[in-house]
Amino acid sequence: MKKEFSMVIVAKHLFDGHRFWKDGGYVCIDEGKIKQMGKGQVTEEVILKSEHVICFDKELVMPGIIDTHTFFSGWAIYHVGAEMSDISTSQDCLQRLREYEEEKGKVNVLLGHGCNLEQLDAEETTRMLNSEYPQQPVVLFTSDRSTCIMNEKAIEIYKFTPTTCYPEKYYRIMQEYLTDQEFIEPELEAYMQMLNSRGVTTVKEMGFDNFFGFTEYLKKLEESKNLNLRIFFMSQPVGEKMNLEYAKQMRNLFRGDKIRFSGFNLMTDGTVASYKADLKEPYEGKEFTCSAPVSYEEIEKDVLAADEQGFRYSLHAQGDGAVSRIADIYQKCQMENGKLVNRHVVTDMEYSDAEDIERLGKIKAGAELYFQIMSLDPGDVIRENITRTIGNERGKNYWNRRKMKDSGMILSGATDLPLMVTSIPESVYYSCGGNLQGGEVFQKENTLKISELLEAWTYGGSWNLGMEEKFGTLEVGQFADIAVFDRVFTEENMQEAKEANVVMTIMDGEIVYQI
Repeated sequence: MKKEFSMVIVAKHLFDGHRFWKDGGYVCIDEGKIKQMGKGQVTEEVILKSEHVICFDKELVMPGIIDTHTFFSGWAIYHVGAEMSDISTSQDCLQRLREYEEEKGKVNVLLGHGCNLEQLDAEETTRMLNSEYPQQPVVLFTSDRSTCIMNEKAIEIYKFTPTTCYPEKYYRIMQEYLTDQEFIEPELEAYMQMLNSRGVTTVKEMGFDNFFGFTEYLKKLEESKNLNLRIFFMSQPVGEKMNLEYAKQMRNLFRGDKIRFSGFNLMTDGTVASYKADLKEPYEGKEFTCSAPVSYEEIEKDVLAADEQGFRYSLHAQGDGAVSRIADIYQKCQMENGKLVNRHVVTDMEYSDAEDIERLGKIKAGAELYFQIMSLDPGDVIRENITRTIGNERGKNYWNRRKMKDSGMILSGATDLPLMVTSIPESVYYSCGGNLQGGEVFQKENTLKISELLEAWTYGGSWNLGMEEKFGTLEVGQFADIAVFDRVFTEENMQEAKEANVVMTIMDGEIVYQI
């Protein structure tokens, strides 16, 4: 006779998406959902009703992690085409490409990844590619994807160069590998496994324009049993203007709980360090507020048109001027009782004004935040960049997550993956501890409590996606999406928290990762 529960998880340490349970508890799972929960010691009656009981003593049980800003298409560049990491001469490069051609057969473009420019001469290799492949485009991405080696034919066809080698420029090449099912099927499977190993059960993917046919594969995947990750995707216009008809088609096509269309994403300004962030006041020692002006009028037109049709926007902003202009735009969107009808969010918010944060909180806009961003540069570089660009007084509003939370913005966790790879331990260390690389504490007054950060990565992510009634918390009726870490995160030992690992990930009541 089938028992009432397929699985019961018993934990001394449990976080439900909002708060820690002081005395632990248990979670009963069946048919992919949480059927029953209880605080404290599990009863013998519950144990007898379960087919499988898993007990955790020192570990932390919490909802599955939701990363609200990822790029699978960018991650795939790390692995597309021929492996070049061990190549040190142009002749070896040519030989590797010939071997790849022999293996793959005729392809539209020859691709490679992992080039190390410290051992491979880019100029010599470029000359060789132009000579050997005058009519065949060739693009070889470097190991850090910051640039590439490419021939003239590739530049002619794909309209980018080694100095403009970033996703918004090389997007034309994505259709070459996103529709290559022989490559993309194992690549997406590995991607899902990697994220599962970090406790991630849901992502919000950024797909340029119409995602170049990748949605056809997503539909096939949705109808199979091989989907270990909920994928909500957005359209980021790069080669075309915002396409509302495409959005409507995707909204109608994907109606399930594993894959859905989630609106539009758009960059506005750039980083403060590069002087491309849009500021309210000029940069230190400069006469300008942004070295790359932003077309806010066009952005506003698109946002309002999308909002009218029930679509939401994620606008990426890094300077206080950009955040302020986005607040202006969102205040013109549809409201109900003074709150946004559609769940518009601001991504990154590197440097922002408290007044604008309060405006965004008042209308219940979301903040899509890179909680690991401090891990990218040494601490002294971060401090020097702030001093050089906006000065230490304005710098007090740098990464002010505390103000965002206190003002009522709904926070969610994001990585811009592959810029960073989802890590709750790193997020705790940097955005709760306020640590920089090397352990120096930076503006602790702007940080979050651990429970607030974990809430952002769980409930906040589900709110971002409009799915808080389905997942993102541990409560009866929710899908059983669960992450288990090997320790409890505490304020007392941030360095130890940084070393935590995932020991189990459950999605839809099934174990998808375990060590």
